[in-house]
Amino acid sequence: MKHGRHKMGSAKMGSAKKPDFACLFGDSIGRGVILDSVRGRYILLKNSFVNLLTKNSKIKVDNYAKFGCTIETGKKMVEKHRKDLPDYQFTVLEFGGNDCDFDWTAISEHPQGSYVPFTPLAKFKALYSEVIDCVFDSGSQPVMLSLPPLDAKRYFSWISRNRNAENILHWLGDVEHIYRWHEMYNLAVVELAAAKRIPLIDIRRAFLEARNYPSLFCEDGIHPNEAGHSLITNTITSFVAETLPTPAAFSV
Repeated sequence: MKHGRHKMGSAKMGSAKKPDFACLFGDSIGRGVILDSVRGRYILLKNSFVNLLTKNSKIKVDNYAKFGCTIETGKKMVEKHRKDLPDYQFTVLEFGGNDCDFDWTAISEHPQGSYVPFTPLAKFKALYSEVIDCVFDSGSQPVMLSLPPLDAKRYFSWISRNRNAENILHWLGDVEHIYRWHEMYNLAVVELAAAKRIPLIDIRRAFLEARNYPSLFCEDGIHPNEAGHSLITNTITSFVAETLPTPAAFSV
């Protein structure tokens, strides 16, 4: 069943639905992955925004987010758990960061080539729309997160490690193209939320309003650090208290 526009709060409510129960589908940011610069590897953050929400409020969040997850993988995961979705009042969706990324090794080796992102924009929007419809049809209320921004210079340095930075820059044209490309996918998320009348928690704006927002990111320039996760927590808490039903569940 396809929906053009969804009315917030009009998802079918099952008798088993718990008002303080939510789930999250997304990528490594939703999973709470950060870069440990000392050990040079990715780890799970104890004080991730999901864990902080659970700790500081009455809401329970089942976290199905996965490192490296694209919207195509996310769609399969949502479909896998579809029978469970009626139990959740809210299903939070957080996708786009991996979809807009490229095979930087291939670009580094052959900068004259033509490359497409892991999920082309049109396909990203189509699949995301299908995910929203699936969640809505299940009886859960979909809620979308915008993409946090990235630090283009830091991310360029990160993807250029052990690769030919000159070739990558030649293909990009300029380092800030990384930010602009990433922004296109965020705009797609914003537009999709508006078109389907789905609640959107704009965490990107919260980062951009912060002074020296790069300080809220890990060395790789794309994963929010502990301070960044704290900001996401505060943004979600404020949004829910002001916008969504049962705000008392989020009282700290």
